[in-house]
Amino acid sequence: MVGTKSDLSSTTLPRRQLGRVLRDARQSNGYTLEQVAEVLEMSRSTLGRLELGQNEKIRVRDIDYLCEYYGLPEDRIEYLKSLVEQADTKVWWQDHRSMSRPGFNPYLQLEGAATGLHFFQSLVIPGLLQTADYARNIEVLTISGTAEDVVQRVVLRTRRAKILTRRIKPVPADFLLHESVVRTIVGSTRVMASQLRHIADMSTRDNVSVRIVPFAAGFPSGIATPPYIILDFPNREPSVVYTEGAVGTMIFEEEYDVTRFQAIRAKLESAALEEQPSRDLLRNMARGLER
Repeated sequence: MVGTKSDLSSTTLPRRQLGRVLRDARQSNGYTLEQVAEVLEMSRSTLGRLELGQNEKIRVRDIDYLCEYYGLPEDRIEYLKSLVEQADTKVWWQDHRSMSRPGFNPYLQLEGAATGLHFFQSLVIPGLLQTADYARNIEVLTISGTAEDVVQRVVLRTRRAKILTRRIKPVPADFLLHESVVRTIVGSTRVMASQLRHIADMSTRDNVSVRIVPFAAGFPSGIATPPYIILDFPNREPSVVYTEGAVGTMIFEEEYDVTRFQAIRAKLESAALEEQPSRDLLRNMARGLER
């Protein structure tokens, strides 16, 4: 079962941005949902879903009516119309949604629009850093399906990882990996040695940072911290946090929740090895596995 702190199962970043601007405009005018819905002859539920970014079909004329009623300037109206166009744009992985784990599609929508990613992982190498061999062994263990299903999932994961290595605007990403992640053997020692070298090589990229949280650090945040990803977005769109476990996923949008995760991250960062010692550790471990 998939749980969400906020229901993002049918939204995209452009729709969320559009909804947030409309909600802010309504509230700054002192209007309630009921008042606006009545004046514009729109159902309250439709307007509410529009503000939450959950309307899959958005009519430009509705945006025109709302903008006029809220008294928004022309440049703001054009910005909102551009968001409507973006909301209708199909992304590359949409034809492969059935290949994703339940609850993961909302994350893919957010990841595709993010301008910054901040990972903490205590269980498994993050997908964006996985080699094909490591990913294949993980998929074999965690999914039921044919050999072809496994191949397709690995191909999709490899394609997704290109956001870190593409030539134009690669996404900045920093990874905090607990030492348990890199010491857990997946597949074989050969697979793990290659995986560790790959992480070390990726960490030399200008847009990628990898730091190891050593066993000796104990519990820097005072509690056992689950894996999470903090995602940053353009145009002043608030950051969100994605977490996942064996039985479901959660996406946190409330400022209080995001701030708590950011505070936890600061404590983890203070206990983590710096980048070069982390890189050295990974390469030394790889050499040890190859002996």
